[in-house]
Amino acid sequence: MKASNSALRVVLAQPRGFCAGVDRAIEIVELALARYGAPVYVRHEIVHNHHVVERLRGLGAVFVKEVSEVPFGAVTVFSAHGVSRHVEGQSRLRALDVIDATCPLVHRVHQEGRRYAEAGYDVVLIGHRGHPEVEGTQGQVPGRVQVIASVAEVAGLDIADPSRVAYITQTTLSPLDTREVIAALKARFPEIKGPDTRDICYATHNRQQALLGLVAHVDMVLVVGARNSSNTARLREIGERAGLPTHLIGHADELDPAWLDGIARIALTAGASAPESLVQGVLSRLSTLRAVEIEVQDGKQEHVRFRLPPRLSEAPEAQLQKV
Repeated sequence: MKASNSALRVVLAQPRGFCAGVDRAIEIVELALARYGAPVYVRHEIVHNHHVVERLRGLGAVFVKEVSEVPFGAVTVFSAHGVSRHVEGQSRLRALDVIDATCPLVHRVHQEGRRYAEAGYDVVLIGHRGHPEVEGTQGQVPGRVQVIASVAEVAGLDIADPSRVAYITQTTLSPLDTREVIAALKARFPEIKGPDTRDICYATHNRQQALLGLVAHVDMVLVVGARNSSNTARLREIGERAGLPTHLIGHADELDPAWLDGIARIALTAGASAPESLVQGVLSRLSTLRAVEIEVQDGKQEHVRFRLPPRLSEAPEAQLQKV
């Protein structure tokens, strides 16, 4: 498909952007600021998005790398990625007033991993070393948790009893991301146990499926989100594997007009921690470069909403400081 100054067809992936876990984590920080006032301390980025972090910083949130940086007794929020038991212990020693914004799906993985470990299984965690969620999960499961991210690493696993081994996965990976590794695990350990579909992050899976449904019908893929976001990086990889020019951008200013040369149709999606305002900003930017026709994919509608911590669920909405 060739295009020059003709109208640019932009297909918005459905679903895209914020998931229920991200919505909940951001709302927790907003409600904590409304109820307790600034500053509210947040360990690590509440979610992997610079724009979200900066907006909350402007409202009075203070982001820290470790709880040792938080004043004794201060209100402190754990990010959506979860934390280790060591971090929980450090927080108790400092008498921090902790509000846990860990995604409920991450909590479920922690519980599954603990259940396997306490039953005497070696636990294998499929995920990316150094990711906050992986570090938190490792620190929530007693005993040794071996982290792998590729088929090649399966052969190097040191397992005490091949009949008692189980795997869990990072929530920001979908079945598309993990199926080859899981197949290799099952080939080496036929009796391996693992999570069922209830433990799959619906948001990661839905966003990947939506984009997979578009790549055969477009000339280019634009992914909006942070480069340190695991689920966002997976969306970029889908476009690349389809052989399409694919660009991951944090905001509209990063869009290069030269990318549009010869392009007639674009798939536009966003990672689970990217606000819709960034997507709309990209659309506005595109409209200054070409005439734009917008189409919304007939995709899955998400109606998931996770409960807030009880101490915040009754905070008056009038106090929320929205921007």
